[in-house]
Amino acid sequence: MKHAVVRIGLAPTRRSIFSAPAAEEYANKTRNRLQELGVEFVDIDDIASDGLLHDDQDRIAIAQKFKEEKIDGLFFPHGNFGTEYEVARLAKELNVPVLLWGPRDERPDEKGIRLRDSQCGLFATGKVLRRFKVPFTYLCNCNLENPEFERGIKNFLAVCNVVKAFRNIRILQIGPRPFDFWSTMCNEGELLERFNIQLSPIPLAELTATMKKADQEEVDQIIEYCRDHFCVQVKDEALEQIARLKWAIRHLADQYGCCAGAIQCWNALQQEIGIMPCAANSLLNEEGFPVVCETDIHGAITAIMAEAAGMNDNRTFFADWTVRHPDNENGELLQHCGPWPISCASCKPTIGYPLAFDHPGAVEAPAKLGELTLCRFDGDNGEYSMLMGNAKGIEGPYTKGTYMWVEVKNWKRLEAKIVEGPYIHHCVGIHKDVVPVLYEACKYIGVQADLYDDNEEEIRAYIRGE
Repeated sequence: MKHAVVRIGLAPTRRSIFSAPAAEEYANKTRNRLQELGVEFVDIDDIASDGLLHDDQDRIAIAQKFKEEKIDGLFFPHGNFGTEYEVARLAKELNVPVLLWGPRDERPDEKGIRLRDSQCGLFATGKVLRRFKVPFTYLCNCNLENPEFERGIKNFLAVCNVVKAFRNIRILQIGPRPFDFWSTMCNEGELLERFNIQLSPIPLAELTATMKKADQEEVDQIIEYCRDHFCVQVKDEALEQIARLKWAIRHLADQYGCCAGAIQCWNALQQEIGIMPCAANSLLNEEGFPVVCETDIHGAITAIMAEAAGMNDNRTFFADWTVRHPDNENGELLQHCGPWPISCASCKPTIGYPLAFDHPGAVEAPAKLGELTLCRFDGDNGEYSMLMGNAKGIEGPYTKGTYMWVEVKNWKRLEAKIVEGPYIHHCVGIHKDVVPVLYEACKYIGVQADLYDDNEEEIRAYIRGE
């Protein structure tokens, strides 16, 4: 996948009783700094004569332009005090993530005159946004050259990417959940009504029929890719089925306009096609199209959010919390039969047989170590939250499938959260710290952020620029 492209609407603001030239100066400095950082933004300088938001007629035209340009977020630099009600009106109409920031004010001149009072205006805007019930992100008063400005902008772009992805979720549901997996049931109607999350359910028969129609040339290319990137320890006919399955899922996802998949991976599927779907899932996951096991819709939602939080630069892996580490009190085994993407592996993966099944098609490889984010979107009884926190990969005993031993700050606290819910034995991991992004994104999508490291103040400090 390509690095995510996020477009923000830039609407610098001022108030008339403070220095207009000073506000224009800082608006232009902000534009230049965003360009230096490679930020893609839609400007208002073709609408407002001074390039600043403070006039209501301008605001109407600005809103129309931003809608036409399909912006993903709004940035309101306060060049001086700012016009708080225009900011709130525009933010309310656009319904995208909002970033508030203003540059540090100069010292008063020798006559005691202050030019801008940007910080004071931010206090006013924050209150009015609350009155309008508009959630917003605040990057504390700092200079454009400060490292916290760059960090805050990049963090906000990732938040916008998560919100955009979440509001456009459509999941290819291949078969119902396996009967025994009551834990993976979801409320399809509620997901649609609350979050506009759409499912495209298809029966296994449609999947197998599509496999039979697979383009042979493309199937052969998938087979060649597997031989180049895996140690293949299955028969040729099984590898052919893996390639056809991968082709069919991708074809159906495109047909139904889906951005992720959830598959009933056992055991009716094996009776139909004679293989496990894990290797096909691994190939799709490597392409940035998450496919999760056991028809876990909430797991697919989690994967979409985590990949978006990483700006589509890192692949996610779908895992079971399984057993405690034999020697580390805060260690745990993350494992699944073999759907993890190749880029997560620490060595060349093998396509072979899974731990608990007789059919071929599973991937085996330990994952590379490093810093991780582990997360899980879930809900029941009408309430939804997202469990999230950090972990690090550690050494541990060999086991089958795709796996990683991890260490967290306090396993007992995390274990209790998983058991007490609304979470289950599934999670999504990514080799990147995206906790601040996911935490901040939750405020825009109506989901409760649940930090298993119990470090909310630390995360909030990071977001505001400390």
